[in-house]
Amino acid sequence: MPLKKVIETKQLGRIFKNGEIEVRALTDIDLVIEEGEFVAIMGASGSGKSTLLHIIGCLDRPTSGEYYLDGVDVNGLNKNQLADIRNQKIGFIFQSYNLLSRTTALENVELPLIYNRTGQFTNSKELAQKALEQVGLADRIYHRTNELSGGQQQRVAIARALVNNPALILADEPTGNLDSTTSIEIADLFVQLNNEGKTILMITHEPDIAQFAKRMVYLRDGRVLTDSLIEDRSTKESAIKALENPVTT
Repeated sequence: MPLKKVIETKQLGRIFKNGEIEVRALTDIDLVIEEGEFVAIMGASGSGKSTLLHIIGCLDRPTSGEYYLDGVDVNGLNKNQLADIRNQKIGFIFQSYNLLSRTTALENVELPLIYNRTGQFTNSKELAQKALEQVGLADRIYHRTNELSGGQQQRVAIARALVNNPALILADEPTGNLDSTTSIEIADLFVQLNNEGKTILMITHEPDIAQFAKRMVYLRDGRVLTDSLIEDRSTKESAIKALENPVTT
């Protein structure tokens, strides 16, 4: 049986207009991400990574082309439908965590379930607790987020992204605000979640973090330059060893 396509874009393009000037942010992006993949998207600043992320995350619309998320034609949806699909099908993880600071880890993770309008999550506390246990924070459930370290806050954000069992986890520079060791631990957590069947798309500018993924898509000037499987994937052990014994030239 063929694997389910979680993301499919066809000839995707995005043009921004600034008065008379047109800026082509994305051109003819053909991308398929199947269920259970772990894909890193890389590229220099201005390569189109953020624009692509915003379109895939249903935060922006393409100027041309088609986009299907978990089989749904996103281009045909109105604003309310886009908000619903974001809440139901995508778990977002941001560089800056985007947590409510004076509330507990549990309350932060519960939020997507409270805002979910389908009425299917009647046991939100239980699900939030389970998600926090899944990311290794069983002993921090009732801590306020401003009492947690950066790495722990990002784990809360990951638990929040997981809690409603989305079709896709979308991580935007998830290790951008973390030190090297904590970054490796978060990347390793993504590997564990992916091993459990989660589909993950991660945008990063850090090559050593991208090496934890199974596949790398490299953008340049709004186009896909390369799209290849990662042969020599990093592990937590190999990454920490490289950190402790840097190669000097």
